[in-house]
Amino acid sequence: MTLPFLASLAIVAAPSEARGLTAVWEDETLRIHGELLVTSRPADRYAWVTLPAPGGVWDLSAFATVEAEVKNTADAPVDLLLWVVGDRGWDAVPAPATLAPGETRQLSCNLRETWPDKTPKIDPGRVKQIQWMVTKRGAKPVALSIRNLRAAGEAPPWKVPPGRLEVPPVEDAAPAPGKRVRFRLPGEERSGVYSILHLPEDWKAGGSYPVIAEYPGNIFFIPGCYSTGLPDQCLIGHGMTKGRGSICVGLPFIDPAAGKIAEHGWGDPDATADHAVRMMEEVCAKFGGDRANLVLTGFSRGALACGYIGLRNDRIAALWKGFHACQHYDGDGWNGATLEGALERAKRFRGKAVFQTDNAPRPFQAVMDAMKTEVTWASSGLGAHATAMFLDERESTRQLREWYLRLLSTP
Repeated sequence: MTLPFLASLAIVAAPSEARGLTAVWEDETLRIHGELLVTSRPADRYAWVTLPAPGGVWDLSAFATVEAEVKNTADAPVDLLLWVVGDRGWDAVPAPATLAPGETRQLSCNLRETWPDKTPKIDPGRVKQIQWMVTKRGAKPVALSIRNLRAAGEAPPWKVPPGRLEVPPVEDAAPAPGKRVRFRLPGEERSGVYSILHLPEDWKAGGSYPVIAEYPGNIFFIPGCYSTGLPDQCLIGHGMTKGRGSICVGLPFIDPAAGKIAEHGWGDPDATADHAVRMMEEVCAKFGGDRANLVLTGFSRGALACGYIGLRNDRIAALWKGFHACQHYDGDGWNGATLEGALERAKRFRGKAVFQTDNAPRPFQAVMDAMKTEVTWASSGLGAHATAMFLDERESTRQLREWYLRLLSTP
């Protein structure tokens, strides 16, 4: 198939991933279709088509926006998000719309959009993909026509904020120093379940390294939150260590019946906990993980998982020297994580300390008291449901890094 140049983006792009939709180029129009869908799975309310940057990234640093003309050619309204997605741990910028049947609209993503505290959401010089997403997918057909996809407008020269960290991209490769790779446990090489294994830049065979295990947030896409539900998006550990001195592991939630990662909810909580234990054992046995210095962290759903999964039974609870939770914690009621249950799970904690980012003490103090541990509370000031704060130089990030080093030095 011959594909057109996409106006001022000046590239050739073929859809690399289509979830719940099909996409095809017809001359200079991208036509997206989705058949009638009947589903009860929460994750299936999102469907998308992804256009990757050939060669890995687009440099759009000279432009102000990415925009396109989109028409809803179906007989039902459609809820859309056009995403421009960053690389190396950067987030994404959206253009939302609800289109009536037959309606045409110009969508525009601001490449210089910031979080409420003025932190940039993406580096426009490192855009890895453009993503057309239908939300609230539901039992209705989808038909869209997209034309004139382009980078447009002029913007001041882009400067990376001082101290901003870059996260290595995820690869399907063998573990190696400085690389983040999809890693499957022995005997599960053909499984859809994987963790993300990130050996530090200074890793050497025969060495001993602390391990930061991390759970991701729920699949959740709104204009203010781009969360895939996959361990690929785990970056808190990298922010805590700057990629040196510790092994970082992104853990999955598991749906064993389907043989894949659960993007929404807990999957099977017991299977998820068992997988975490086996993964920690593997990392310690094969890559020098220090069994005396295992720390669990997570964002959103992953923050709740510190208690809900990490203290699920005595076997997994015995692993952890400390917890770090960002925006939520076990006991807030989400998806069965009741306060009553959290108080019982808290009794299993045998670690030394807990650090809470962007969580108010009042809702969780009773759980912290039941854990009988030292607790640090910090506010990032980011003002959004995201993990961007951990890759920036800010007071709460410095506090977390200092807390982590103190924890490692505590007998």
